[in-house]
Amino acid sequence: MTGPAATNAERRTPDGAEPPGTARGGAPSRAVPPPAPWVRTRLRATPLATLIGAALAFVAVLLSAALPRAEDRGADQALRSFLESRGPSPTSLWATAPPHFGQQTPKELDEVMATLVSGTGPLFRVAPSGPVHGSSADARSLGNPGLASPDGIPPQLSLYHLREAAGHVRLVEGRWPGAPEPGGPIPVVLSQSAARSIGARVGMVLESAAGWSEPVNAEVVGLYAANDEADVYWTDLACLTHACLSPTPSHPPRSYWQTGGLVGPESLDRLVDWGQGKARDFWRIPVDTGNLRADQLPDTAAEIASYLAGPTASRLRGETHKSDLEVVSGLPELFKQAEARRRAAAPLAAMGPAGVAGVAFVVFCLAAALTGDRRESELRLLLARGGSRAGIVRRLLAESAVTVLPAAALATALAVVLLPTPRVTATVLAASAATLVALLAFPVRAAVLLSPPRGPSPRRRLVAELLVLAATAAAVFEVRSRGIAPAGSGVDPLLVAAPLLLALCGGLLLARVQPALVGALARAAGRGPGLIGFLGLARAARGTGGMSRPSVLPLVALLLAVTTGGFGATVLTAVRDVRLEVVRQAVGGDAQITAPGGTLPESLTKAAAALPGVRSSVNVWTEDNAFLIGTKPGTTQVTVVVADPVAYAELSRAVGRGPFDPAVLAGGAPGAPAPSGTSAAPVPALVSGDLAAEDVSSYLLRMEAGDLQVTVAGVIDGTPARPGAKSTTVVVPAGPVTAALPKLGAPDRWYALGSFDQHRLEELVRAADPAATAGLYRVRTSSAEAAVLGSDPLQRSAERLFWASLAGAAGFAVLAVLLTLVRAAPDRAALLARLRTMGLRPRQAVLLILTESVPLALAAALGGALAAAGAVAFLGPAVDLSTLVGAKVPTGIRLLAWPVLVQALGLTVLVAGAVLAEAAISGRRQITTELRAGDQR
Repeated sequence: MTGPAATNAERRTPDGAEPPGTARGGAPSRAVPPPAPWVRTRLRATPLATLIGAALAFVAVLLSAALPRAEDRGADQALRSFLESRGPSPTSLWATAPPHFGQQTPKELDEVMATLVSGTGPLFRVAPSGPVHGSSADARSLGNPGLASPDGIPPQLSLYHLREAAGHVRLVEGRWPGAPEPGGPIPVVLSQSAARSIGARVGMVLESAAGWSEPVNAEVVGLYAANDEADVYWTDLACLTHACLSPTPSHPPRSYWQTGGLVGPESLDRLVDWGQGKARDFWRIPVDTGNLRADQLPDTAAEIASYLAGPTASRLRGETHKSDLEVVSGLPELFKQAEARRRAAAPLAAMGPAGVAGVAFVVFCLAAALTGDRRESELRLLLARGGSRAGIVRRLLAESAVTVLPAAALATALAVVLLPTPRVTATVLAASAATLVALLAFPVRAAVLLSPPRGPSPRRRLVAELLVLAATAAAVFEVRSRGIAPAGSGVDPLLVAAPLLLALCGGLLLARVQPALVGALARAAGRGPGLIGFLGLARAARGTGGMSRPSVLPLVALLLAVTTGGFGATVLTAVRDVRLEVVRQAVGGDAQITAPGGTLPESLTKAAAALPGVRSSVNVWTEDNAFLIGTKPGTTQVTVVVADPVAYAELSRAVGRGPFDPAVLAGGAPGAPAPSGTSAAPVPALVSGDLAAEDVSSYLLRMEAGDLQVTVAGVIDGTPARPGAKSTTVVVPAGPVTAALPKLGAPDRWYALGSFDQHRLEELVRAADPAATAGLYRVRTSSAEAAVLGSDPLQRSAERLFWASLAGAAGFAVLAVLLTLVRAAPDRAALLARLRTMGLRPRQAVLLILTESVPLALAAALGGALAAAGAVAFLGPAVDLSTLVGAKVPTGIRLLAWPVLVQALGLTVLVAGAVLAEAAISGRRQITTELRAGDQR
C-alpha cells in the first residue's frame, strides 16, 4: 500500500500525519495533492446515514427541550388560573390606617397610595384594573320612620369617600355632594337601586338613630348608577351599588337592609363623626396575577410577606408617616395552596418524560451498536495500521459533532420559538443532556469495540442484573413504606424511577427467558411440514451477526414504553373514574332537578324521565325540619327522605352512598289515621348510624304534613339526596307515606341515572314551566360537574404532557425495533438470498421476517403489561390523585386491566405494522442486492 498507486487515505496515517515528501533513500518523489479532510470524506461517503443521525439527534433534542418548556407553561397557566378563580379580593393587598385628626385632604390619601404602589415589585405588579382607595365610616342605623325595615330592623348606612368614583358611576338624579354647611347634615349620594330598596329619595334627610355620640344626619342630594356592577372596582364594596339584605347573628336570624353612600372630599373630616369614632382610610392594591410565574413563586411569596409584615412594611410606614398602617392579603395562603398543588402533581407529570428519556437512551445505544457493526472492520484496520484508540475516538467525535451539534442547535431554537416561556435553564440543561448522549453514543461504542477483547463473563452480567433487581426492590419498598415524598419536597425520584426500574427488571428477565421459550416453539414448529415458521423462530431465539443471544436493548425499549404508558394510562383512567364518583356523590346521581323551597310539577318530572339516555329516575321528597319523637334526648331534629324504595335503592348503589336492599322497606302499608294524626300501621324506615345506636325500634316522626309512626328496618351510612348532611337521616318509602299524609304534596327533588346534557336538561326545565321565575329550579348533571373539576389547567397540562410523552416513547420504541431489524439486515439478506435460489417466494420472505420479529413484540407486550400491572399494584397505594381529580379523595389507585391492555396491544400492533412495512419495502431490495453481489460470507 506504499506504492505510487496508493490513495491519499492510504498514504495518510490513522492519526492524520502527512506522508513524507521524499521517497525512500532520499530520492525526490512525485508531488502528492493534499489529502481530503477526514470528517468531510467520511460524511460524504455515507450521506444517508449522516442524514438519519442528524434527524435522530434533532428529534431527541427537540423533545428534550420542549418538555420542560411545556411543563413550565402549564405550571404558569395553572397558577394564574388558580389565583384568578379566587377572585380579586383575596389576590389584593389591603392597607388600612386610622384617619388623621383634624382637617384631612384627599391629597394625603393620594400620596399614601403612590407610596404603597411604589413598594410593589419587581416580582409582583399592580393589576391593570388599578388600585382603589378612599375613606370609610362604620354604618349607622337610620331612624326615619318611612324607610323599609324588614323584620322590624331599620336600615343601616355606611359612608364612603372613593377617589375616582366618578369614572365608574353616572349621576341619574340630583347633584354630586359638595361641602356641608356648618352643623348641617352631610351631603351624600346613594345608589338608585339602594334608594329604591330602602325607600329613600333625593332631598330626604336621613336621621341616624340615637347612640352614645351626638346624632349626625345625612342629606340625599343625588342618586347614581354604577356603570358596571361586576367591575372589579366594586370588590368588597357591593353595597355601594345596591342595598344588601343582611342577616343578624341572632337565632333565628332576622334581616335588615344595609347600604352605603358616597360623600365629597369636603366631608372627609365628618366621617369620624358618622362612624362614632370608627373610620378608616383604606387602599386596595390588586396584584396582577397574569404575570406571576410558578418558578418565582417562593421569591414572590417572600416579597409579599415583606410587604405585609417585614422590611418593606416598616419602610412604607416611615415614608407614609402612618405608624399604625396595617397591610393584609390572602395571597400568602393562596401561594401555599398553589405550590402544594404543583408539587403534588409533579411526580405524576414527570413519569411520562422519564419514560421517553429511557426509551430514547436505548435507541441511541442501538443506533451506536448498528453503526459500530457497520464500521467495525474499518476501525480495526485503522487500529492495526498504527492509529491510536484515542486518536480514532477523537476523529469519530468530530464526525458526531458535525452531525449532531447543528441539528441540536436548530432543535433547541425551534423549541424556544414554538413554546415561549421566560425560563431557559431547564431547556438548556435538557437539550444539553440529549445532545451529549447523541454526541457520545457512537464514539463510546467505538472505544468499547477497540478495547482489548475479553472473554465472556456470565458472572458479570448476573451481578449487574442482581444490582438492578436490588435497586428496584429497594425503591418499591421505600415508596410503599413511606408513601409519596412529603408535601413541599417536589418530584419524588423513587416514585418516578420505580416504574422504569420495574420495566428494566422485566426486560432483563425476558431476555433470560425468551430465547428458551422461542427455541422451544421453533423445535415444535420444526416438526411441521413448513420451514418458514421454524426458520423465523430459530432466528428469533438466537442472536444475529455472531451473537449468542438476542439483544436485550430493543426488549428494554419496548418494555419501558409499555410500562410507562400502562401505568400513566391507569392513573389518568383512575382520575376520570374517581372524579365521576366524586361528582356523582355531590349531585346525587347523573342528573338532579331541585326546587328549593318549592315543589316540582308532575309534567316536569315525567318529561325529564322520558329524555333519551335516562336509565332510571326517582322522585324524592325531602324535609330538613322534621322531628323524631321517642329518642333518648326526647326529640331529635332529622332530615327525612321519602322515595320509591326500588328506584332509590338503585340510585344509592350507583352513587355508592347508603346502598340498601329495597325489600326492607316493602313491608309498610298505610292504615287508618289514629285520632292523634298518626298512622295505625308503622312505616318501615332506614336510619343513619347515630340513631341506630340507641337500640330503639319505633319512633314518632313529625313532619309538616303530619305524623307517622315509623319502625327501624335498617341502617344506612348516607343518602344521595343529602350527600353532605351531618344530621340524623331517615329514609321512608313513598307509597305508604303519600297515602297516609295527603298534605305531603309534590316532590321537591328528581334524580336520574344515565347520560345527560346539561343545556338540554335546562331547556326542558324552562319549556316545562315557562312562567317560572329565574332560579326557581336548579339543574345539575354529573357530566357538567366533572367538566368543571377537569377544567383545571394543572390537570390538563399533566394529561397533555403524559400523552405527548407516550407518543414520543411509542415512536422511539418502534424506532428501536426498526434499528434492530436494520442491524440484522445483512445476515438476514444473505439467508433470504440463499433461500431465494432454492425457490423461496417473496411472500414467504415477508412472512419469515414477521415470524422473526413478532416474538419480540409479543414478549414485550406481555412483559410490559405485567410490569405495568406490577407498578400499579406496588406503587398504586401510595399515589394521591386529589390534585388531578380536583377534590379531596382517598389515597391510592386500583389495578385497571383495560388501560394496560390498550397500551400493550396498541404498541404491539404499531411494531408489527412497522416490521411489515420494513419487510415489504427493503426485503426484496436486500435480496436482489445480495444475489448480484454474491455471497461473500
